[in-house]
Amino acid sequence: MSSSDDLPVVVVDDPRAAVLDQLRDRLGDALVDAVHKPGDDLWIRVRTEDWASVGETLKSAGFHYFCFLSAIDWLPSPYGKGEDDPTEPPPERQTEVRPGYCGGETRLQLLVRLTDLDRHLGLTVKVDVPDDEPEMPTWTGVFAGAGWHERETWEMFGIQFLGHPDLRHLYLPTDFERFPLRKDFPLLSRMVKPWPGIVDVEPMPAELDEDAAPADGADGGDAG
Repeated sequence: MSSSDDLPVVVVDDPRAAVLDQLRDRLGDALVDAVHKPGDDLWIRVRTEDWASVGETLKSAGFHYFCFLSAIDWLPSPYGKGEDDPTEPPPERQTEVRPGYCGGETRLQLLVRLTDLDRHLGLTVKVDVPDDEPEMPTWTGVFAGAGWHERETWEMFGIQFLGHPDLRHLYLPTDFERFPLRKDFPLLSRMVKPWPGIVDVEPMPAELDEDAAPADGADGGDAG
């Protein structure tokens, strides 16, 4: 029997490498960083000031299908985790902002997923959102599907999308204050009843019947 060392090494030609080279040429200085995992996926981070033109460049490069747009808040929650035991002293809170793939310089980042349907390849695009004034140009002029996603991101993260034709609430009352998906938004329900919560166990019907049954030797009739 041959060992695994004797098996031939199969080299897979990952088309994402060629795509990344193409994007480097097209985006130039607008491309800040990239992470390529062969056979898996591709991430890029672009400059904040080039966000409006990046959408047009990516679409012209073949990424016509808009999947989604959202945001992520890299700030560690000052309230800890819902799984923390409320009867124990609170653990030491982490305060360092640690962004994921491709790094980042700000607390908030936008992320967009685009797909090249001809090459059957997806791409995740990330961009830093300014901390002092969280606003970005809209992509609705390039991808019509961005309209709904930008509305949701504005409502939940407080990121303004300049030029959006219809920024209004999707889920929350119009007078709702603050932004529920930011890490510094207090989840009061978790403070009162931390996850997974205290389950009030109700007795099963059989247990109720046993409790209601007469004691041994008593049939409920007149005593003899």
